[in-house]
Amino acid sequence: MAESLRIGIVVGEASGDILGASLIKAIKQQYPQAQFEGIGGPLMLAQGFNSHHPMERLAVMGIVEPLKRLPELLRIRRSLKEHFIAKPPDLFLGIDSPDFNLDLELALRKAGLLTAHYVSPSVWAWRSGRVHKIAKAVDRMLTLFPFEAQFYHQHNVPVSFIGHPLADKFPLQNDQQQAQQALGLSADKPLVALLPGSRGGEVAMLGEAFIETARWCLHQRSDLQFILPAANEARYQQLQTLLSQRGAGLPITLIQGDSQTAMAAADAVLMASGTTTLEAMLLKRPMVVAYKMAGLSYAIISRMVKSKYIALPNLLAGEMLVPEVLQQDVRPEMLGPLVLDALQNKAKRAALIERFTEIHQTLKMNASERAAEVLLKMIRHRHNESHDAQS
Repeated sequence: MAESLRIGIVVGEASGDILGASLIKAIKQQYPQAQFEGIGGPLMLAQGFNSHHPMERLAVMGIVEPLKRLPELLRIRRSLKEHFIAKPPDLFLGIDSPDFNLDLELALRKAGLLTAHYVSPSVWAWRSGRVHKIAKAVDRMLTLFPFEAQFYHQHNVPVSFIGHPLADKFPLQNDQQQAQQALGLSADKPLVALLPGSRGGEVAMLGEAFIETARWCLHQRSDLQFILPAANEARYQQLQTLLSQRGAGLPITLIQGDSQTAMAAADAVLMASGTTTLEAMLLKRPMVVAYKMAGLSYAIISRMVKSKYIALPNLLAGEMLVPEVLQQDVRPEMLGPLVLDALQNKAKRAALIERFTEIHQTLKMNASERAAEVLLKMIRHRHNESHDAQS
């Protein structure tokens, strides 16, 4: 097995490339000669990965763009299916990108290949019927969160909870003063980080409300300062325009990137719902989470979503640890008091940090090494079955 180990992997975006590269590195620690092929990004290529197509060809978002690219996407998936059926790897792994990978996994498993999927789609929150397709498509699901594994156990799908790579990356305790110094911010004034999202639509929905919330808070406490990290150049321009229109005179420092440093430096965070709430939790920062979208879209999606909570800290805790403010409630007089409470309520803050630390420890499992262990065990088991059948 050490000489011939070959694994197929498909990733469709940068986050998957990070997971894939780390996984390849972990497997190569045990099997230095192992070969990996499929579709990967620059980090995987640096590990010796053989990519049959550029990863960027799979990185499509929204509704219209995937439809425009559908012929090409189907052609790529068909070529991968034909290749892996003709030259079966020891295991095929789809990392995230479920719309592309699950159909490929299903076809390969029907052809007798061993398959797994890394990073569960949000079947626990909406479109839960997809779990039946997943059960047919994969021999094992690898999840980042324990509540996801519980969902698959309930539906009799083989699953392994492996922990979250971010939990391995973040220390259990963070140096707030060092983060403040790195950003050139005063440690004498309480700092609130404003994170209205990384997409243009999110900033359009939340940006003005967050700036007006800063103004509301300053009316109550004049000693506050704010930092506003922009996810990229486009968001920076969007937020700069918004600040010139709505934030003139407010002590808000706009920066590009460095959202993790901004959160680490802050005493409290007002933020859009999303994976960044996990980062804020791992940094042990009190937060207020907001979510807003177009009224009709919200009316449709809210009827489909089964989850009780939207913020990852609450989903992980199974209780309302941090405030969630939705839709029409996303306005300064609702957000402001919650932000000030996050800053000033010392007893709640201490209890929150303790709970965040407990959750961090449950997710800190050396995820890449654990994933490698699970996948290699699957391969060994399949090899043993094949050997027994031949003897």
